[in-house]
Amino acid sequence: MRSQEAELDRDIAALLAAMAFTEIRHLAGRPQRGEQDTSPDEVLDRIRFLANLSHNLPGVARPRARRSSRQGKPIGSFDQAMTERPMSWVWNTAGPDARAWMLRHIEQAGRSWTPPPPLPQSRRAPSPMTPRQRVGLLLRRWPVKAPAGRQPLPAEANVLKALDTEAVCALNDEARRLRLGLGGGGVWLRAHLAPDGVHYLLPDPANYYWPGTPNADGGEIDWWQCTMLLQMDNGEQVGGMVAVLPETFTALPSTLPRKNQLRLVHRVRSIERDTSQWGRDHKPECAPQVCGYVPEATGNAPTTT
Repeated sequence: MRSQEAELDRDIAALLAAMAFTEIRHLAGRPQRGEQDTSPDEVLDRIRFLANLSHNLPGVARPRARRSSRQGKPIGSFDQAMTERPMSWVWNTAGPDARAWMLRHIEQAGRSWTPPPPLPQSRRAPSPMTPRQRVGLLLRRWPVKAPAGRQPLPAEANVLKALDTEAVCALNDEARRLRLGLGGGGVWLRAHLAPDGVHYLLPDPANYYWPGTPNADGGEIDWWQCTMLLQMDNGEQVGGMVAVLPETFTALPSTLPRKNQLRLVHRVRSIERDTSQWGRDHKPECAPQVCGYVPEATGNAPTTT
């Protein structure tokens, strides 16, 4: 049943893309035909509406296989939902006018289609281990693997480290100062982490951030993308990302027994809820008198990926 729904979603995406492009072509030809029923600004607004609605549809109609960005990491709930119903993102991010437009064209084409359910909320708890992951844990195999054709991380990167709040803030401050692109958060992060919390740090680069990958400056990535498991001031554990220089990570103390590290790695890698999502939920009650946070002129929550 799920495979049939996914195939129907792809067919519907192809139909709607064709309808949108046809309407855009008709609208673009109106000035040449001298039609006066709508103004040029209204025509442009309509073209923009159709372009925004349809720009993801070709990718839905002919999707690439959805793969995890990290070797051995469990598929997330969002990717699972998109695999089962490829129209999930297009439908759930569309406004009332866009949804009405889609349903009208589907009905006019004589197709029967049930819209996908709402996208799932990010998991707050770790995902269950797969049988392969359980075997890996028993055999004490480190789960962070290199992408095909790339060199693995050095042995000193295959470590999970426990950090206090001051150390986490220092790492993010360094990433911000060096403009590594991942991390930061500044005053916001310091105000919202549990003061006495225990946090975890794991080198776990995505395929596109693997060391040696070309960067935007014409060089190569020479830092490690690390996953953080952070304890916030309300006790919740959420994920985050920070870029850490290899020498900075190596200098951090390693205090966890290897067995504990292996058990925690799965938790660190599989919690989907991150600092950005936590920050959005916390924003209505965030105030200096509540959490002590005073926004910076350019301050923001930490970046994640």
